Amino acid sequence: MDRPLTVAVAGCGSRGQDTYAKILAGMPEKAKIVAAADIDPEKLAGMRKLAGIDKSACYVSAEEMLKQPRLADIMLICTPDRCHYAEAKMALLKDYDLLLEKPISPDASECAELRDLALQRGRKVAVCHVLRYTAFYQKIKELLDGGVIGDAVNIQALEQVCYWHQAHSFVRGNWRNKELSSCMILQKCCHDMDILLWLTGKHCKSVSSFGGLSLFRKDKAPAGSGQRCVDCAAGETCPYNAVKFYIDAFRKSGDAWPQNVVAFEPTEEKLLEALKTGPYGRCVYRCDNNVVDHQAVNLELEDGATVNFTMTAFTAHGGRVIRIGGTLGEIYGDTKENIIKVMRYGQPDEIIDVRTLTNDFSGHGGGDVRLVREFVDYVRGEIGASPTLTSIDRSVESHLVALAAEESRLNGGSVIEL
Repeated sequence: MDRPLTVAVAGCGSRGQDTYAKILAGMPEKAKIVAAADIDPEKLAGMRKLAGIDKSACYVSAEEMLKQPRLADIMLICTPDRCHYAEAKMALLKDYDLLLEKPISPDASECAELRDLALQRGRKVAVCHVLRYTAFYQKIKELLDGGVIGDAVNIQALEQVCYWHQAHSFVRGNWRNKELSSCMILQKCCHDMDILLWLTGKHCKSVSSFGGLSLFRKDKAPAGSGQRCVDCAAGETCPYNAVKFYIDAFRKSGDAWPQNVVAFEPTEEKLLEALKTGPYGRCVYRCDNNVVDHQAVNLELEDGATVNFTMTAFTAHGGRVIRIGGTLGEIYGDTKENIIKVMRYGQPDEIIDVRTLTNDFSGHGGGDVRLVREFVDYVRGEIGASPTLTSIDRSVESHLVALAAEESRLNGGSVIEL
């Protein structure tokens, strides 16, 4: 292709604008944003300024943009979870190629329908499972495929959501209520289901799961706590004090996530006003959240290999930890420490410092940048469908596993066959 791809962006929030649009802005020779849509006029104006979009190509909603004739080569769908299916279907019927935020849909049949529609119409659709694109997981995949520890027999994986991230995104934020978004194990952890299946190269046979909402409930509220953090008597001792977290952090880091989610182009004054009136200033014990704050999932793979995965809010720091036990050795990895330890049975341990493999640890350990660049090159015809690429036909299984885990959890840990 001898011209830049044209791009339309549906949803100009943290992912659509602050992540993907900024990455695209850094590769003008390959892609150019020409249209955008958002229900928030301030965010839409920000996208227009960032990408230099003509005012006539800015729309008040994704639906309004999708009513127009095809505006671009590809569309980024970065709207709330329950909008993805309808918008992706409309976009595919207009023959857009898609970069689709996860989850595809909270409904298994809708996931399958979009996969089949993309294949029928010959459209390229990548789901944003960014972990596959990180140097950390790509190195582990290389080691496993190279037979360094033989065949993987058991995996133990831990996602440390972190206490404040849980409060921000899954208690006060957009993904707090599964009726408004999707269940926690799908929204947050379809990443993990995808990476575990990809690393092993195996399909999942059956799933069981336990978990629940243990802390962020009204009956756990401290004595003297109020409806909002701005006037709470318990604020000095509460680790979830929004005033301390958002405003104190803003003084240190400025316009960065998650402050720029609480207030677009934040200032201290805008943040304080948002905490007085908006969702992020609410007491974490008095929100309308109903997603779990901890969940354990067991997977039986097709050859009898087993996976134990835990997602928990109850950690001081974020990051993922993985241990893979194989027939010839063991691999241990920690994304926070950026180390991979290879322990071949009967041989000295090998430590791999992931920082020697890349110098890009921006969003999701560099995965965001690599995802966007690979997808653009794929649509441009400059590369084929690489093993890394999270095409929709490869991505549906991770959703089915996550949905089976939630079904099991709601039914007392019963085994769900896939």
